[in-house]
Amino acid sequence: MSKEQLQLALWVSQPILQAIIAVVVYRRRLHKDFPVFFSYTVAQIAIFAVEYPVSRWGSEGVYFYVFWIAAAADVVFAFQIIHEVFVDIFRPYPALKDLGTALFKWAALIMILVSVVLISVSPGWDNPVRESILVVQRCVRVVQCGLVLFLLAFSRNLGVSWRRQSFGIALGFGLFSGVELLTYALYSGSHLHGMLTNLVNMTAYNFGMVLWLWYSASYKKNAVVPILVPQRWDEALTDLRPQNEAESLIPMFEHMVDRALSRVQDSRA
Repeated sequence: MSKEQLQLALWVSQPILQAIIAVVVYRRRLHKDFPVFFSYTVAQIAIFAVEYPVSRWGSEGVYFYVFWIAAAADVVFAFQIIHEVFVDIFRPYPALKDLGTALFKWAALIMILVSVVLISVSPGWDNPVRESILVVQRCVRVVQCGLVLFLLAFSRNLGVSWRRQSFGIALGFGLFSGVELLTYALYSGSHLHGMLTNLVNMTAYNFGMVLWLWYSASYKKNAVVPILVPQRWDEALTDLRPQNEAESLIPMFEHMVDRALSRVQDSRA
């Protein structure tokens, strides 16, 4: 089998695996706990249904736009899935969950600002939209790898079982993200050629989908018991909230960030 045939086989197998994952997730009612992940899986099937015929029989110009629109959608889904996993992990701790939501909103803003800055200082880019998508995509991949490392380091402290669905979702994305970042670094240094880079990345993504399928099929939903240390953090954050504030702590965290930024600006003035 040639490399082109192997790449085609890996690509065609992706929507098959995604369809099986979607069916298993829906039948086990996991789509209620992870609606973004379920939507992402279904969306990837729809994207393949459009992208494959365009790549085979369409023009290169049309395929270019279809490919990068799909890449932009993948970035949006990936970031939302990171947040969904984070929320599931901290579900027993409402204050920590609100803190994570606020941090993710600021992280998304920073990623957008980074791409805008790189576009403005790099006028030689052939396609600013494509390059900005790549920049944000690399940022998301780094966050996905960081999430897996965070879970591996603090899973015992947070009471997160490695059999938990959110752990499996993060592990699949983290595996693919780590391999993608490594292969693109090697490709940039001319240590790998384009075809081998694509084959390695597609293999890693398919293996990540096998992990998602295994976790979805074997996951048993159990009650999550709060652990003492993060429970103390949650109670401390809750105590910081004024009594007349709403249940969510997000406005309080945003107000704290705004105050910090205003102080920095005043000190520079």
